[in-house]
Parts: sequence; structure tokens; C-alpha cells
Amino acid sequence: MAVTIKDVAKEAGVVHTTVSRALSGSPLISLETTERIRRIAAEMGYRPSVAARSLKTNRSQVLGVIVSNINDPYFSNVVQGIENLAQESGYSLFIAASQRDPARELSIVQTMMEHRVDGVIICSSSFSAKQGRNFTDYGVPIVVINNQAAEEYRYSIYHDDLDGSRQVTRHLIELGHRRIGYLGYTPSGRTNLDRLTGFRYEMEAAGLTVDPACVHELTDDGAFGGLTGLEHFLQLAERPTALVCYNDMLAIGVIRGLQQAGIRVPQEISVAGFDNITFSAFTNPPLTTFDQPKHFIGAEATRLLLGLLSKTPTAETHGLENVRILKGKLLVRESTAAPSTSS
Repeated sequence: MAVTIKDVAKEAGVVHTTVSRALSGSPLISLETTERIRRIAAEMGYRPSVAARSLKTNRSQVLGVIVSNINDPYFSNVVQGIENLAQESGYSLFIAASQRDPARELSIVQTMMEHRVDGVIICSSSFSAKQGRNFTDYGVPIVVINNQAAEEYRYSIYHDDLDGSRQVTRHLIELGHRRIGYLGYTPSGRTNLDRLTGFRYEMEAAGLTVDPACVHELTDDGAFGGLTGLEHFLQLAERPTALVCYNDMLAIGVIRGLQQAGIRVPQEISVAGFDNITFSAFTNPPLTTFDQPKHFIGAEATRLLLGLLSKTPTAETHGLENVRILKGKLLVRESTAAPSTSS
């Protein structure tokens, strides 16, 4: 049988309202008493009733999280950061994948509204602002992460992809590479544009020309996309000596394709990725990449959303920082090196 507040009150020798206040952090209860009651509750295995709390607060204690693809290791890391902070704050998650399908987006909005989520974090880069407005029209706050329509959302978290791409490109230039290619992913919109722009800016800053043939963009951002995209560069009369890939999954596919073609990495072609997914440290050779603070991005989005939820419906929210831009760091591994003299 589940332990109740009355059971805890009996063990602690207090009335049940004191237990309720202590567990909710009420200032009416002394710190010493609060700590003693919480310790007793933990020892007895007491778990608060989410249903009861929901009735009392008119909150479901559930946050909606929308990702593009549940299988993407980047999103799984971001969601882990969301979940850690949400759980600490007494919230559970309702996770859905949009698959970049407008009909699916609408279905997700309808389902989340039916389940009365308290707030929503949109991790899907292509999730439309139109569907987002369906949430806000019903008073459900939204925070978006790296969304290509972020200007149309009031609260957002960005990673500085332009700066990250510049750092990756600068690393290759400093190694001595002059003919560098970029393998991109067009459906991501803003994210791909920022990474391509950072690549171009850094090449221009070094006085280097970007051959249009050395920029190739795909509609598949997975490892198979990397295999396919590599074919474009291998068919060029003058191949690049290094490739900057939109993400690590493309880079993993590129490395595999180069090895199948008998081309050594990094001796003949250097390869760099972006995101620092878990797999990137276990490729052969280990992948040079740009490490986005994925857990921190998820946690910051959650912190911002919880800040919105802590406001009363009539309270001003201008004190909250609406847009947060986070930076990562370059991780140099063994997939990049100085170009060989034969190259």
C-alpha cells in the first residue's frame, strides 16, 4: 500500500498540513522541521500524488518535447539535458517526433493539448511557427532550440553555429589546407546556412577562394547521406584535401566511404564533423568535431520554460532573458592532419 501524507505525519508526530507545507517548501515551516519531515518521508518511501497535485495547481506537471527524429543522437543528448532538470523540478516529459511532416506536426499539437502539457520545448529545427502559435493561442508557453523560424517565437535557445563552423575551418586552414570542401544539409535551414556561412567567412578571412564545386548539399543528414555526398567530391578533377561536414553522422559516412575507396584519412583527406555525438570518438580514426554543449542546451531551454511557468498569467515576463546564445568548443582528434605533399 502506498505511503500517504497522513502516514508521514503520524511518524513525524505532526499534523498532515505541516507535512504538506514542509514538502512544498513553505516558509511557514522551520528549516529544521522541513529537513526532518523530508528525511522521514524519503525513509518511508513516500511519493507525492501527481494527480492530486494536478487538481490542486491546475497543472499536469508534464512538459511536451518535440524533436525532428527520435533516432538522431544529437537530439537524444539534448533531451537528456531537458529530462534531468525537468525531473528535478517534478515534471515528466511527453516526447514526440515531427519527422518534418506538417500533418504530423498538427497531430502532435492536438495530442499535446489533449494531454494538457504545461509547456513545450521544440527541438525540431523545421517545426513551423504556424503550429507553434496553436500552443500560444491556448496560453501554453514555448521555448525553441535552434529553430529556423526562431524569430517568430519569443523565447529561444541558439547554439552559435557560425562561430563553431569558423573554428572548424580555421583549424583546417592552420594545418595547411587550402582547398576545403563543405558537405551540407539543406532541410535544416538556418543551422546549415550558419555553418556554411561560417565556413565561407573563415575561408575569405584567410584569403582563400571557395570553389563552388567544393560546396555540396544533401537532403539526408545520416551516415548514408555522407556516403552519397562523398561521391560528388571524388568525381571532381581536383579533389579537396579536407572536408567540413554539417554534422558528425555525415562525417562518419564520409570516412566510411573514403576507406571503401582506399583513400586514407587523414593522410589523403582530412574530415571534420559537427555536434560531437557519442559515436564520433569511436570512429576509425576518431573524428575531429565541434562540441555543442548539448546537455546544457537542453537544460537551459528547460530552465527558461520553467521560468515562464513560474510566472502568473498576468505577470510581466520581460525580466526573463528571451534569447540565449551558447557556444561550444573545437575537439581535435585524429581525422584531421596537415595535407600530404602529394595532395
